[in-house]
Amino acid sequence: MNITIKDIAQVAGVSYSTVSKALNNSPLVKPDTKNKIIKIAKELGYEPNFAAQQLVSKQSKVIGLIWPTLERIAPSTLVTKINEEIRENSYSMILSINSIEESLDMFKRFQVDGVIVFDEQNHDILDSVTIPLVTYGVSRNHNHSVIDVNYQAAMEMAIGYLYHLGHRHIAYVGDFSPIDDRQSEKFLGIKKAMNTFNLPITNQNFINTAGLGWYDGYVATKRLLSNTSTPTAIVGSSYDISAGVVRALREANFIIPKDISVISYDNIPQMANLEIPLTSVGVPVEEIASNMVNTLLNRIKTKEMTPSIKHLTPKINERISCARCKHI
Repeated sequence: MNITIKDIAQVAGVSYSTVSKALNNSPLVKPDTKNKIIKIAKELGYEPNFAAQQLVSKQSKVIGLIWPTLERIAPSTLVTKINEEIRENSYSMILSINSIEESLDMFKRFQVDGVIVFDEQNHDILDSVTIPLVTYGVSRNHNHSVIDVNYQAAMEMAIGYLYHLGHRHIAYVGDFSPIDDRQSEKFLGIKKAMNTFNLPITNQNFINTAGLGWYDGYVATKRLLSNTSTPTAIVGSSYDISAGVVRALREANFIIPKDISVISYDNIPQMANLEIPLTSVGVPVEEIASNMVNTLLNRIKTKEMTPSIKHLTPKINERISCARCKHI
């Protein structure tokens, strides 16, 4: 027997509309009444008819999220925060790690209300999407809505922070991929800051990881340490890469930050859980998630399709991995 809102209303002693509002988390229903209705619905085994709701509201109350990988820590953390934001707004989320084309086709079949995309390369495909869509990362060369986390400014901030601690021999360990806008922006930000402070840029202190994983950072740092001159500070381009940096330094018996300071991109809580809690720079992950979800929901509500750009401001989160340079 299918339980309906009429059955719940009869047991709860309230109107059908009150039950409907309560089950949709409406603020118009008193908290005590809402909790009572939800409890009764669970006890009766009520299952909402999403197809019927969609016909009435013209909305699925579902957001599609396209993500390329869950292997790296920072993206996984952001996915979790985005899901929390979506749930708090009474929506559900479908996560796809398939290609953008396959994911969009699936989301169309599910008639999702909007899509969030972690896009690294496929700009042309996204520019032609006709449902509300938001990406995050880099706003240049796009014709769709983007939450721009200002990678260049973050990396300039990292170099400035180290410079004012007295560091003049700074190395950068990161992926120099020309087809990944995120990594390109970080690289440009580092170069710009190094030039601003008149710091040297050579093959000896700019080390290409050629990848975004922990092991890529580890191997790249091994190469860095094989040079005749050792830097006083290292900037890692992500959480995972910096975890490899830290492991390589500790294996080589360097003490952080006594011998070498380390600062990393990615402003996520997990930075505090590394072997050495890392000072980090970037837009806090909670702020990114909130802006992505709220921007998309606003576009769904207003049916606005004109592309918009929102720039966020990076911040430094100081921990214990950076110290004043003793060679000042």
